[in-house]
Amino acid sequence: MELMQWLTDTMAGEFTLTMLVSMIPVVELRGGIPFGVAAGLPVWAAFIAAVIGNLIPVPFIIVYIRRIFQWMRRHMPRLNSLVDKLERKAHLKGQRVTKYKYLGLMLFVAIPLPGTGAWTGSLAAAFLDMPLRKAIPSVIVGVLIAGMAISILSYGIVSLI
Repeated sequence: MELMQWLTDTMAGEFTLTMLVSMIPVVELRGGIPFGVAAGLPVWAAFIAAVIGNLIPVPFIIVYIRRIFQWMRRHMPRLNSLVDKLERKAHLKGQRVTKYKYLGLMLFVAIPLPGTGAWTGSLAAAFLDMPLRKAIPSVIVGVLIAGMAISILSYGIVSLI
């Protein structure tokens, strides 16, 4: 019984850290899954932790990012260039998504390359005024596809089973 408790406590810490790493912009689950495996989690546990962590910020980004940018412009004018850069990035990425709407958003998030992912996809969804209830499923499916792709590319299909 003590061994099971130790394993649970140990894995809970790695699971939580993997979730936190996957919440970081740019790193997201593309870095979270390898981090979790390196920390000692089985691939399937690292996948689950990374997906959960990657999805936690999504609704907040879609709903609040425009207000946050407005607030930053008013109260932190020194960060205007950063806000401008992020808005340009969202609009550029949004042009790719616009043609296919929610399918495009899902595909954009699913591509496991730098500059794509849940953060950028959510930012694009916010600037394209996509309703949360329609954008969230697209982002979720995209994150799941990206997570499977990263897991398979990094560790092989056998490790997932």
